[in-house]
Amino acid sequence: MIKDGRVRQLFRWLGMGTTLASAARKTNMDEKTARKYRQAGQLPSERATPRWWRTRSDPFEEVWSLVEKLLQGDSSLEAVTLFRWLQDRPEHQGKFPDSQRRTFERRVRDWRATQGPNQPVMFAQVHYPGDLAASDFTHMDSLGVTISGQPLAHMAFHFTLTYSNWEAITLCPSESFEALSEGLQNALWELGESPGDTAATASRQR
Repeated sequence: MIKDGRVRQLFRWLGMGTTLASAARKTNMDEKTARKYRQAGQLPSERATPRWWRTRSDPFEEVWSLVEKLLQGDSSLEAVTLFRWLQDRPEHQGKFPDSQRRTFERRVRDWRATQGPNQPVMFAQVHYPGDLAASDFTHMDSLGVTISGQPLAHMAFHFTLTYSNWEAITLCPSESFEALSEGLQNALWELGESPGDTAATASRQR
């Protein structure tokens, strides 16, 4: 079977002005085959067409509706348990040899992925010292702060390092770009460096 690498070598030799016969010999390829790739101008992987047909019949086609009902009733059933159950049924004796178990397991896995119940998705969050920070604005009206008996409408810009929970707070009148700039500047001045620089310093110290 001709691989992409040999055809690339063929194209390289042809691009250098080498004759077809000589380029075919240098790539250990039949001249007729080399001519075919030269005319097509494509690699073997580019000429291949995706296969959409089955190479063999589905051995579980007749029983799959029954298996699907069992999975819908209890999606936690193990594929191997269902397979053994099929094997033990009197009407299926000898019909499903052990060599088909992996095919059945793939079938069950595909069903769970496409038709099974929704699975919880979790993204693990790994935090490193000084590497990442988070910030947000928080309304402070619920604290009931007053000046001369009058309620003080204000917000707080809250900055924190996600690993250590080190934090800095700047009071501000509104959620604006100016308040963001001031709050971030105050936090970084107090911290002494930016989160990325902090991580690099800790790494050098280790």
